[in-house]
Amino acid sequence: MVAHGSPSESQPDQPQRLRIGLFTETFLPKIDGVVNILQLLLRYLASKGHEAILFAPSGGPSEFAGFRVVPVNGITAPYYTELKFNFPRSDSFRTLRRFQPDLVHVLHPFVLGPFGMRMARRLGVPVLASYHTDIARYAAFYGQGFLTGFLRRYATYLHNRATLTICPSSVLRDDLRQQGISRVRWWRRGIDTDLFSAGPVDPKVREELTQGHPEDFLVLNVGRHAPEKGLFELRDRLFPMKGLRLAFVGDGPSHAELRAWYAGTPTTFTGYRYGEDLVAAYRAADLFVFPSTTETFGLVALEAMACRLPVIAARRGGITDTVAHNRNGLLFDPDNPGEIREQVRQMRDNRSLLQSFAEAGWQHALRQDWHSTMDQLVGFYRMALRQHRIFG
Repeated sequence: MVAHGSPSESQPDQPQRLRIGLFTETFLPKIDGVVNILQLLLRYLASKGHEAILFAPSGGPSEFAGFRVVPVNGITAPYYTELKFNFPRSDSFRTLRRFQPDLVHVLHPFVLGPFGMRMARRLGVPVLASYHTDIARYAAFYGQGFLTGFLRRYATYLHNRATLTICPSSVLRDDLRQQGISRVRWWRRGIDTDLFSAGPVDPKVREELTQGHPEDFLVLNVGRHAPEKGLFELRDRLFPMKGLRLAFVGDGPSHAELRAWYAGTPTTFTGYRYGEDLVAAYRAADLFVFPSTTETFGLVALEAMACRLPVIAARRGGITDTVAHNRNGLLFDPDNPGEIREQVRQMRDNRSLLQSFAEAGWQHALRQDWHSTMDQLVGFYRMALRQHRIFG
């Protein structure tokens, strides 16, 4: 069993170029945390001269960052329309074999990932599995709570068949070890700090997000609109607080229901925004709220911090690696409905406190650059190769 440790235990990128076969359960045009980190990974691998091939659900691009994207078959999950059960096509193994990978990386193995793991064993190469989503916990939000135990046992079985498992937070690492998954390491996450950065407020964006009331206190949330994100609960916790506006940047399976739920409140819905448009939304807001209790990391909170936007988040899951309570932001108890209301009121009424959290969060985010994140990942690739040579 490999003990967990710090990122220094994984070696930085070395001259040897790697050939990596990647299997993902989700990819473009869908947008989520897994897709965002995968795009950064592919761009990084290309910049370092590595070779990659990606097996992903159909409907997306045929190539990305110069790498081939191989479509696979899929059927939509009955209880979650954004999730597909993906299966390789008849020629997928031949395609991977011709590529001659040094190792296979499966991103959150669920249906497609296990096929990728089986192909890797046939080729005699190691498997690195990355854990991104707590599907077992999500099941309860979609009326499938009876599957929770089975899904946890299934995840444990799959990850213990990998040469190495990596996950995005120390909290999740400890949970997975208690769950019985061995050989787990913490893969620290980062963002593009050249893009997500502090800067001036665009008056037009603030005017839009506040519906023509730029003098009001603007609270922002960014991400998918889904039952597990805790967005419905925000309404009665934030309103009817005076002088407050709420803006949702995102979309998802709960979008229409969420709009109806917030009808009659000073709330703006913009749909998804990307790149500089997303950065402009972060910069235009006064406060970022992140009520989700199911996050394995919560990349958007780090993006907000990098734009010098203070964060209030639920004290659950991987977000606690990013938000340090009363140091660079605030954490609230999701079981205490009044706590987030008081924290938002405190931030609204105490601008010096708001600015101190904004500065501390910004300083923290500057140290979380995505290049070091990807350097660490390639170090884990090499670690998996070494372990495979020693232990098989």
